[in-house]
This record gives sequence, structure tokens and C-alpha cells, in this order.
Amino acid sequence: MAVRPSDLHAIPLFENITEDHLADLTGAFERLSVAEGEVLFEAGASPTHFLLLVAGEVALREGAETRFRLTPISPIGELGAVTGLPRSTTAVTTQPSQVWRIGVPELREFFERHGDVAFPFYHNLLNLVTDKLRRERRRLEDVRANLIRTQRGMKALLDLVLEAEETPLSRAVCSTLEDLVERNRRWHYMVEPASALAISVRLDGGELVPVRQISDGWLRLPRLPHPPPKGTDWSGVLLLPSREIPVSGTVDSSDADTTTVKLDLLIAEYATALQEYLARLQMLDFVV
Repeated sequence: MAVRPSDLHAIPLFENITEDHLADLTGAFERLSVAEGEVLFEAGASPTHFLLLVAGEVALREGAETRFRLTPISPIGELGAVTGLPRSTTAVTTQPSQVWRIGVPELREFFERHGDVAFPFYHNLLNLVTDKLRRERRRLEDVRANLIRTQRGMKALLDLVLEAEETPLSRAVCSTLEDLVERNRRWHYMVEPASALAISVRLDGGELVPVRQISDGWLRLPRLPHPPPKGTDWSGVLLLPSREIPVSGTVDSSDADTTTVKLDLLIAEYATALQEYLARLQMLDFVV
């Protein structure tokens, strides 16, 4: 299929890039004929190529479910290819297709040599990410409103059950509702340390373990050298960028991949230091 540079202007990523510059960019792509049923990439994989579908069809699948079907002319997973984000879906051709591709290192080298192409490309990419963020904020606001309504409803239901005569069924209902209400409290939501603000824990044996997620009440670590069972007392030293904080708690869960600890209350000085660190992390997700 013959694709002209002007045909690419329908793709937001290539908007306002001159046809000459688009010709230079697409000239660096490898042309591939792909059979039906070919897997272009799998969910969880690190991106290796920037892909452009110019003929045929590609299905984006989450497990056995097809979420989207791409038709020409479409980039395939462009955000992951440019940013390095792992693939969130599996891309499979559903009919014989033509795909243009360029390796991620080769694409970066091209942009280093052609700054006049790189600037509008990354400007368009930033606009796309901004639009995605704006839509995601709207969805999160809806989710937050639903969560608040659900939390209030569960509390009201819990009060009704507590006021009624106690029975084996009411005890089970109360236990379930109390657990759900507690877990939905805001401070149970953990954040993942950014690479520039990475932190770790020094265990009692001296081993350093990176922190995967943290809040002011919870700590999630990768699998420990000697995984402790649920309910075990735990202690260590939290190594923040600015200082060290002794922490302790109780193992809430431990499996082959992670250990989650419910932290004990910190003294005021340490709690303030942790809150300052968490605020820095949370600001990375907040749009002012």
C-alpha cells in the first residue's frame, strides 16, 4: 500500500509536521508484510519498536478479550514505544497486514540527528498525554464520588446491623463491613516511589530491600529473603532520601512476590518526615 506523507496528518502524533519531515521520518522505517495471527508484542513486554499499521487490522487484547481493533493508518502502542512503558495489551494481526516499524534506539538516534522533526513530534506526544490525563482525571473523579457514596452506605448499613439483635449472620456481616470500611480509608492507598525518589528498608539482618509501595500506614516490599508468615511482628529502618526512620509493624500478607506490612504509629518527628516524603511523591501525580 502506498502511503503518502500527507496521509499521516490524520494521525494526531504527526499533526503539523511538514510533509518533507514526515518523508524523512517514514524513510527510516522498515516495511513488513505480516501474516494473520502474528503477535506483534505481548502484554507486559518492554517496547522494542515503534509500529505503524498501514494495511490490514490489528486487535489489542487483554487476556482473551479484544479491547480495540486498529485499522490503517494507525500507530500501535506509540506511547509505550517512546516512553518505555511496558505493553498493557497484546497486539495480534487479525488479517494479513502491512506494518512499518523502527527500533526504539534507532528512533531516538533519528531524533537526535533531526531535531526539527523531533520537536513537533514530542510536542504532539505531550498534547496526547495531556488529553489522556484530562480524561483520566474525569474518570477518577467519578470513581472517587462512587467510592464516597459506597463508603457512606456501608457505614450506614453497619450501624443498622449493630443496632439489631446479634446473630451469627449479623456478626459475619459486621466483620465484613468493618473490614471493607477500614480498607477503603484514604490512608490505605499506597504510592509507588519514583525512580528519582527511590527508597529502601534495611532489615534487622542488614539486607537492603527496595520499597515497592508505601503510605503512612502501610509498606509493601518485594519477596523477603525469609518470608515471614501473616501476623508476624516486623521491624526495620526506612531509608528516606533525607534521613533514616526506624519502623515496625505486623505482616498483613506474604506471598511469593510481595510482603505487605501494617505499620505501627510513628512518633511525631518520624511521622512528619514520612509525610513530607509522601507529599513529594503525591505531587508527581497531581496537576496544579
